[in-house]
Amino acid sequence: MRKPRLMTPGPSPVPEDVLLELARPVIHHRSVEARAVVSEVVDGLKYAFQTRNDVLILASSGTGSMEAAVVNTVPAGSKAIVLDAGWFASRWGVLCQTFGVEPVVVPTEWGRPVEPEKVANALAEHPDAVAVFGTLSETSTGTGHPVEAIGRVVAGTSAIFVVDGISGVGAMECRTDEWGVDVLCVGSQKALMMPPGLAFLAVSPKAWGKIDAFDSPSYYFNLKLARKSMKDFTTPFTPAHTLIGALKVALGRIRAEGIEAVWARHRRMGEACRAGIEALGLELFSSRPAEGMTVFRVPGGLKDSEIRAGLSERFGITTIGGQDRLKGQIVRIGHMGYTDELDVVAGLAALEMVLGDLGFEVEPGSAVTAAQRALMGQHATPPGGIGR
Repeated sequence: MRKPRLMTPGPSPVPEDVLLELARPVIHHRSVEARAVVSEVVDGLKYAFQTRNDVLILASSGTGSMEAAVVNTVPAGSKAIVLDAGWFASRWGVLCQTFGVEPVVVPTEWGRPVEPEKVANALAEHPDAVAVFGTLSETSTGTGHPVEAIGRVVAGTSAIFVVDGISGVGAMECRTDEWGVDVLCVGSQKALMMPPGLAFLAVSPKAWGKIDAFDSPSYYFNLKLARKSMKDFTTPFTPAHTLIGALKVALGRIRAEGIEAVWARHRRMGEACRAGIEALGLELFSSRPAEGMTVFRVPGGLKDSEIRAGLSERFGITTIGGQDRLKGQIVRIGHMGYTDELDVVAGLAALEMVLGDLGFEVEPGSAVTAAQRALMGQHATPPGGIGR
């Protein structure tokens, strides 16, 4: 019997005490008790997001928060700048087109970070753009983007800065207010250590100015309604309140560890995993790796499906391959949320053995040793993902 080990960039492992909270009897979602839980959760989310702005809770996947951000902030017929650097970043453009917004696409090679200078040029060429849609951690490529620097560029304009933080928040540094993020979109199933089903938006006063300026065609994702309900610590429609109760426990873990310590732990895990991958002679895909995942190119002569199947069948480890143009070319390993350094070392040991089984030349212990050296401070790999 193989112990299941989830090492994907979402969903991520869920702590036992969070799972146990889900086993409690269901309470009524409009009760005083339920409202008290929402109040505590909103406070915890503000801490995790490093914001004093309004935080709204949706019963949806992270994409629901992205859709809500688009349909509530940019009127049909307007322009928005889309920083397209991956499969999920491109979703901003699809959402814009869906709601009649003209996307001004700023393309970036997948695996490379968006250059703030390109954002400045796009804003100069399109001063009527209502919003800039970007990404903190691109899940499809494992790339961290310079949100702080981009935020400084956007802050000097009338546009708002909307960021997909779904696989980044909680794994890598994100200071929402300090970095000028006007709308932050987050999902529950990544570094927040929860099952899928909840999405969140942190909304700045600047963003509320855009939202209040027109009537959104959205019904379920109407943020004006969500803001009104959140004043009473509830939601316009039936909330996923059992998940919200479990989130209270997960956020308590984050607060107990301390958000900066959480970021540092993910940085250490990322450094260790990358050191181990390179020690095996494998090529990292991203030039600016995100903290919560490691992505490597499939070596010649092997298939990504063979590597992932070997990890799953022999060790119970679930990883994920590439999407769209990267299908079959990369393997993505998640190390976020309820994951520690020993999980990374064990995962690398399993990868060594699987690659050896597939005929790839491996020096046993090479990846593990490199990872241990990184964790012990003997490896000089610079931090990826949060560079300024």
